[in-house]
Amino acid sequence: MGQSATVAEVPFSERREDIRSLRFEVFVHEQGVPAEIEMDEWDERSRHVLAQVGERVVGTGRLLPDGHIGRVAVLAPFRGQGIGALLMGQLIAMGKEAGMGRLVLSAQTRAVAFYEGLGFVKQGETYQEAGIPHVRMYLDC
Repeated sequence: MGQSATVAEVPFSERREDIRSLRFEVFVHEQGVPAEIEMDEWDERSRHVLAQVGERVVGTGRLLPDGHIGRVAVLAPFRGQGIGALLMGQLIAMGKEAGMGRLVLSAQTRAVAFYEGLGFVKQGETYQEAGIPHVRMYLDC
């Protein structure tokens, strides 16, 4: 791959297609999430980040106004290179900067160890979301 990734907050209105394309690749095509629920009413109200390697968009995530982090995704060929951690670092910093005392997320169970490595703590039982097992996690800021 060679180039390192950069992560930045982006206006949803300007980067909607990049965000949609990446999320559909990861969540709809790869994981089988129904296409009709992937983009939602929270997109317009959330703050979004994109990871890029050169000009290629390789990751995304969003921070909702209530402190929920969601839709964190990295394209398969770019996983395992620290891009997810860069995305999460930016989202956590944005939440802290906004004065959010607690950040929460709905983690796919296979990603729990990743989020625990960032300081998140599991809360409650496993549940199904879009047919995928998840668990609620939180980080006190």
